[in-house]
Amino acid sequence: MGCTTILAAAIPGFFLSSWFLMLLWGVIAPELDIVTISYTQSMLVTITLWIAVAPLAAAGSRKKWWRD
Repeated sequence: MGCTTILAAAIPGFFLSSWFLMLLWGVIAPELDIVTISYTQSMLVTITLWIAVAPLAAAGSRKKWWRD
């Protein structure tokens, strides 16, 4: 799997994830009496989560060589 393949999947996934977050936040926010967020704010939340979760996912997918 090359870099272009990864980017071709990640870029649309990022924008869709941000859009879904914004939509779902808009549905849940009035129920919890919190403010809604804009698309750019949802992009910031999404990239923050991706940066935090990506190393954990990569580490979890590696073979556990120390447990052999």
